[in-house]
Amino acid sequence: MGLTVSTTSIDGLMRVDCDTHRDERGAFTRLFCADELALLLGGRRIVQINQSLTRQVGAVRGLHFQHFPRSEMKLVRCIRGRIWDVVVDLRRGSSSFLCWHAETLSAENRRLLVIPEGCAHGFQVLEEDSEMLYLHTEFYCPDAEGGICHDDPALAIEWPLPVRDLSARDRKHPLLTPDFIGLAP
Repeated sequence: MGLTVSTTSIDGLMRVDCDTHRDERGAFTRLFCADELALLLGGRRIVQINQSLTRQVGAVRGLHFQHFPRSEMKLVRCIRGRIWDVVVDLRRGSSSFLCWHAETLSAENRRLLVIPEGCAHGFQVLEEDSEMLYLHTEFYCPDAEGGICHDDPALAIEWPLPVRDLSARDRKHPLLTPDFIGLAP
């Protein structure tokens, strides 16, 4: 098994394509290997794994992050269905500050995104009953959670479908203010 790691338009955001072994029985893909991902993890360890199911096509989850000192690197993958995954760079001083990048993640392409600390993450469901797997380098901390509005005009994210089915929490995320200087590195 092997990995192909690619850079993206966001500094430190990596796309990982995993080799899949296929035969007459089906397919096998290694979802996580600490040795293979050691360079990307940079000494961090996975401390929490979460799974989400989102039923409705067009539903958006996000855009979420955790504030320093509880910032987290996330490794995200779609394990059922298909989603349009979005990452926004909120890191003060980053060369890609306030830029966003999107990738289609699906059970079929088995792609993994490695999202650095200080970036907001969200996604839109493209197939009903899509499931996501999240690997985190920091424990969830309600006091450190943050979010930004999915339709913030300062970001101009071009969602592929009309946005629907936002949670009450996600509807309350603020817009970025003109004086937003970014998250602490």
